[in-house]
Amino acid sequence: MKKLIFLVLIVISIWQYNKYKSNSYYSPPANNTISSTPIISNENNITPPSISSSFKCDGRTHCSQMTSCEEATFFLKNCPNVKMDGDGNGIPCEKQWCKR
Repeated sequence: MKKLIFLVLIVISIWQYNKYKSNSYYSPPANNTISSTPIISNENNITPPSISSSFKCDGRTHCSQMTSCEEATFFLKNCPNVKMDGDGNGIPCEKQWCKR
């Protein structure tokens, strides 16, 4: 009986781990979007690669789930039901990330 209970606990632990792993908040970009060629000057109106292209709406809604001001700004502008701009001034996560 003890072996059966132990086996059930192991199966449940593996199942919970796989469930947690598949619901991860962050998934790395499919490819490297940052150019390896350095931008020396902006005389020809060349714009650097957009950082926001590596972000996607994935259900995160709070500042504690963000990793940068750029990420929080992307979520505020592009994702529904976010709770990152308490004072409604358009600047997200002012206490954690976007200190201005």
